[in-house]
Amino acid sequence: MASAEATAANAQAEAVTALLAVPARPVRPVLNFPPELLLQAQDVRAAVFDVDGCLTDGRITIGAQGEQVKAFSTLDGHGIKLLARGGVTPVVITGRDSPAVRRRCTDLGVTQALFGVHDKLQAGAQLLVALGLGWHQLAVIGDDWPDLPLLARCALACAPAQAHAEVRAVCHHVTATPGGHGAAREFCDLLLVARGVYASLLAGHLTTLDGTPAA
Repeated sequence: MASAEATAANAQAEAVTALLAVPARPVRPVLNFPPELLLQAQDVRAAVFDVDGCLTDGRITIGAQGEQVKAFSTLDGHGIKLLARGGVTPVVITGRDSPAVRRRCTDLGVTQALFGVHDKLQAGAQLLVALGLGWHQLAVIGDDWPDLPLLARCALACAPAQAHAEVRAVCHHVTATPGGHGAAREFCDLLLVARGVYASLLAGHLTTLDGTPAA
């Protein structure tokens, strides 16, 4: 009986190996960004994300006990993970603080995060010093006036589609989608294309979830 089970297991393993050996159809990038935008972003090494209105749709649900509930996009989350793999440090700077936001940062592996920030300019400057970077190496996505000090100084300023008009006016790029619905992913995609790693990360996903070549 044991021999028969071992034979069956070996046959199953061989069948799986044979299926894995079948090559995937070629997948070629379809995203395109203006050359001047990519040039603007080519030196970026850190990216700041506002939370409310960028990683979420800006709405805040408050429960009977005062707890805050926020909804996040999985598209955005995977984009942030890819950004880190592509050599750009993801950073969260938000004016609010909540267990939900802290949990989201932990789940995404974001270690550079500042919560309850009232002066984003001061926070951004301190962050850059800690990372050994300058404004010319920073990209920012924000949606409202508190984000303007960073947006007006960074190398690449980005706003989600529903951002305030004054914010959209100072940004280099406005995403096609609103915050909480893929805006942050578009921001990440732009930076990855500018870094020249987008295509390789995409191709890597044909074999593994995170785009890392199999060992």
